[in-house]
Amino acid sequence: MTTETETPAVEEPTPPQLAGLVAIETALTTLPLSPGVYRMLDAKGEALYVGKARSLKRRVAAYTQLSRLPERLRRMVHETRSMEVVTTASEAEALLLEANLIKRLRPRYNIVLRDDKSYPWLVLTEDHPYPQIAKHRGERRKGASYWGPFASAWAVNQTLTALQRVFLLRSCRDTVFDSRTRPCLLFQIKRCSAPCVKRISEADYAGLVREAKEYLSGGTPSVQRRLAREMEEAAERLEFERAAALRDRIRGLTHVQGHDRINIEGVGDADVVALHQMAGQSCVQVFFFRGGRNNGNRPYFLSHARSEQSAEVVLGAFLAQLYDDLPPPPLVLVSHDPADAGILADALALKAGRKVEIHRPQRGDKRAVVEHAATNAREAIERRMAEGAAQSELLQGVARLFELPDAPERIEIYDNSHIMGTNAYGVMVVAGPAGFLKQHYRKYGIRDARPGDDFAMMREVFERRFGRTLKEDPERESGSWPDLVLIDGGAGQLSAAREVLNEMGLHDIPLAAIAKGVDRDAGREWFHQTGRDPFQLPPRDPVLYYLQRLRDEAHRFAIAAHRTGRSKALVRSELDDIPGVGSALKRKLLNHFGSARGVRNAALEDLEKAPGIGPAVARKIYGHFHPAEG
Repeated sequence: MTTETETPAVEEPTPPQLAGLVAIETALTTLPLSPGVYRMLDAKGEALYVGKARSLKRRVAAYTQLSRLPERLRRMVHETRSMEVVTTASEAEALLLEANLIKRLRPRYNIVLRDDKSYPWLVLTEDHPYPQIAKHRGERRKGASYWGPFASAWAVNQTLTALQRVFLLRSCRDTVFDSRTRPCLLFQIKRCSAPCVKRISEADYAGLVREAKEYLSGGTPSVQRRLAREMEEAAERLEFERAAALRDRIRGLTHVQGHDRINIEGVGDADVVALHQMAGQSCVQVFFFRGGRNNGNRPYFLSHARSEQSAEVVLGAFLAQLYDDLPPPPLVLVSHDPADAGILADALALKAGRKVEIHRPQRGDKRAVVEHAATNAREAIERRMAEGAAQSELLQGVARLFELPDAPERIEIYDNSHIMGTNAYGVMVVAGPAGFLKQHYRKYGIRDARPGDDFAMMREVFERRFGRTLKEDPERESGSWPDLVLIDGGAGQLSAAREVLNEMGLHDIPLAAIAKGVDRDAGREWFHQTGRDPFQLPPRDPVLYYLQRLRDEAHRFAIAAHRTGRSKALVRSELDDIPGVGSALKRKLLNHFGSARGVRNAALEDLEKAPGIGPAVARKIYGHFHPAEG
C-alpha cells in the first residue's frame, strides 16, 4: 500500500542558490522514517531526480550536507524547488516504484534506460478449433498462450518459421482462414497443414499444437525422439509418404537446433546481463533464454552522467528498469554484482510472485555465456562510438555548409504529402548527433490551407509547430528548438516558411530548402538560403548524402502519414456520424445488416430486433436516417 504527499513549493528565497536547500529542509519537517520514494522537482514541477529509501527522512537529510555531496548532486540540490514523496510498505516495493517513475519521467540526474521498443512475443490462440500461431506485441488477451519475450522481431520470426516448418501450424488470421477454399502457398512449401480446407483433422491438429507447446516449454529432445519413433513405425508399415513428412519435420527441428549455438546447459528460463563501460558510456547486452532456447539478444545504452562510473550502481539501476515492464525469469546471470542485489532480488520476486535469483557465475558454461554477452556489449559500444564520430563530422560539415555557429544538435526537416489536395498532411522529422529522433516526429493534418496549395500547407504547419512552442517555451530552455530547419522544396517554400518565422519574431532560426535536381535526379539537388544564391554540392560529397537521407526520411514519413489518413477515410462510413454509436455497436450493426446501406434502409422494428441494440438506440439510429419521422 502506498500513500503520496506533496510539499508546498518554496517561495523564491535570497540568495537564489539556497532555494533548493530550503526546499529540502522544509520537506524534512514532514517526512516519515518509513520506506518510500522521493522526487526532486524544479521550478516548473518537472522531476530532477527520483530516489528510493529505507528511511525517507534519513535519506533526504543527507542532501542538506552540501559539502559531502559530489558536484553533480550539488547542482541538483540548487535546482530543486519542491519535493514529492510516496511511502511504501517495504524497500523492495519502493525499488519497483522508483524504477517505474524513472522510466516514465526520465529525470535528468538519474541513470535512465532509454528504450521505447516493446518486446515481441509468440501467441497461440486457443479459442478456435484450429489455433493460430503468430507474433504479438501489446497487451495480452484471454483465450491465448504466450511465450517470450524475444529480443527482436527477427528473433521471434525465426522461431515462428521453425514452428511452421516443424509443427505445420497455421499463421493466418481467422478471417482469412474462414474464407479459404483451397490451400495457400504455405501448404505447398510444407509450412502449414492446411486446416482451413480440412487437409488435417481437428484431433491431429490438436496433437501438433500439443507438440508445439512442449517444444516452446523446453521439451525439444522428447519431441524429436517421438517424431523419430513415429517415422520408423510409418516406414515399417510402408506408409512412406507419412514417413517422408515426419523426416522433413525432424530435419526442420535439427536445422533450428544447429542455428542455436549459444545455450546454457541445464537452464530453462534465464536472462544473461553483461555491462561494458568505455569513455563515460555504458552498454548492457541482454540475452533472453526461454525453455532452454536462445530468444535473441539486444544492446541497451544507458543515459547517465560521465562521473557515474560504478558498474554495480549502473547495473542495479538497469535491472530495476528492465523488469519494470517485463516478467523476470527465475534466474538472472550478471557480469557484475548489482548494487542492493538482495533488495533487487526481493523486488523482482515480489513482481514475479516467485523466487528470482541474481547470480554472478565464476566458472563453467554460465560464466562463458556471461563473457560472451560482455564481448557483445563491448563491440556494440565500440560501433556506437565509431558511428558517433562519423556523425559528428557530418554535423560539422552541415554547420560549415549553412554557416551555423556550431554543429547542430537538433535538425528539423519538413515535408507535405497529399493526392489532389485530399488527405493532406505536413510532417516534421528530427535528427541529431544520435541519429533520427523518432520520438520527436510529428504529423499535422492540414485543416485550413487550400487543397493542393503547398505554400499555404507549409505556412500552416509552421504556424502550428512554432506557435505552440513559442507559447510553451518562450525562453527556449526545453531543448525543443531547432538549430537548423530544412524544408523539402525550393525558393517558394523557403520564402513562405521564412515569412511565418519573421511574423513570430523568430528571425534567428537558420532555415534552408533542398530542391530536387533536374529530372528529379538525386545528387543534383539545389540548396536555397535567404541572402545567398542557390548552390549545389559535389555529387559524392558525404554531407550531400547525409542531407539527402534527412530529406528522404521526411518524405517517407509524410507518405506514411498520408496513407494512414487515406486508409482511415476509406473505412469510414455514414454510421460514424451517428452520435453515441461507437466501434463495438457499429460492428454489431454491420454484422447484422451487412452494410451501412442496410442499416439506413432498415425499419425501426428491424433495428429493435438486432442483437445488442435495444429500443432506445434503435430509435436514435432510425431518427438519424429519417429525421422527419424521428
